[in-house]
Amino acid sequence: MTIHNFAFSPATLTVTPGEKVTVVNQDSTAHTVTATGTKAFDTGDVAPGATATFNAPSTAGSYPYICTIHQFMHGTLTVS
Repeated sequence: MTIHNFAFSPATLTVTPGEKVTVVNQDSTAHTVTATGTKAFDTGDVAPGATATFNAPSTAGSYPYICTIHQFMHGTLTVS
């Protein structure tokens, strides 16, 4: 997953349970990838030009996420 121009790409990502997801921040400011609701995953702050990884939840389903710093940034992680 890439963060560029204050947007997640792809905004909808499908992965397998427990799959490792790598986030690359190509913006000039920090961002997070944080699941809403149960907080099933959270990268913490990802600095400009940095990468972070997290493991997808082990339970199948749809997990909406946001950047907690810029809450207008939204995406969905689908685990199937």
